[in-house]
Amino acid sequence: MSNKEVSVLGLGAMGLVIAQIYLDQGYKVTLWNRTADKADALVAKGAVLARSAAEALRASRVAVMCVYDYRAADAIFAMDGVAAAMDGRLLVQLTTGSPRDARDAEAWAHRHGAAYLEGAIQAAPDQMGRSDTPLLASGAQGVFSEAEPWLKVLAGGIVYLGEKASAAAAMDLATLSTIYGTMLGFLHGARIAEHEGFDVAEFGRIVAGIMPTFAAFLQHEGSVIQSGDFTISQSPMRISVEATQRILQAAQEAGINTEFPAFAAGLFKRADAAGLGGEELAALIKLLRQ
Repeated sequence: MSNKEVSVLGLGAMGLVIAQIYLDQGYKVTLWNRTADKADALVAKGAVLARSAAEALRASRVAVMCVYDYRAADAIFAMDGVAAAMDGRLLVQLTTGSPRDARDAEAWAHRHGAAYLEGAIQAAPDQMGRSDTPLLASGAQGVFSEAEPWLKVLAGGIVYLGEKASAAAAMDLATLSTIYGTMLGFLHGARIAEHEGFDVAEFGRIVAGIMPTFAAFLQHEGSVIQSGDFTISQSPMRISVEATQRILQAAQEAGINTEFPAFAAGLFKRADAAGLGGEELAALIKLLRQ
């Protein structure tokens, strides 16, 4: 088999882009999707549509799967001929799932003679194929090394997290937690802006401007947690205890939704009561470990 061949299973929004990028880079691309007509435009550009998932797997050494979730992936694994077709293949699983999903999928692939690499794309479809596109990967070192040329076609910002297949899924959840937490705070901030008659688009621009500084602060706090030394170095916990209480009080006085500030203020109040107020902000993790 050529080292410029790939099979792509799953033609959702991300799968379509993945297949198109491989075509653009001169790969022989074999496709499979439950709804075959989703492949029509790619077939017109030179891709080959397999009649079954098993046929797609047999067409290339490297197969990239990107479907809705692991239930969809498991349904594909259960299809006629798929288990046998896995023998000798390298499956790059880009479907979003949990650490347990990744461990189970790797075990299933190994039982059927396949190498397995877990991946987590941290970008939107229109951000794929760039030099800075972030992609997390985990699995056996040798498998990663073999799959890396295929991954680099899709994403220049690859981070290999080690041999535990579950690592990419776990780190994906950790980064998503950061994103959703930030988004909740941003939306509450938008309500403050609306209530005060501010331009919310301008609020968004201001937030974008402080993000690099905030990112550096989070990196510092991560280092503090890893070191275990919570001596005040950047931000005393007590400042955040008082700040989150002010945010909650302002929301109450304005009559806007208080769910987010009540949650945040409650956590910091508990941390202060536990004697953490005189430590670095990152010491809040001690409360979350309980």
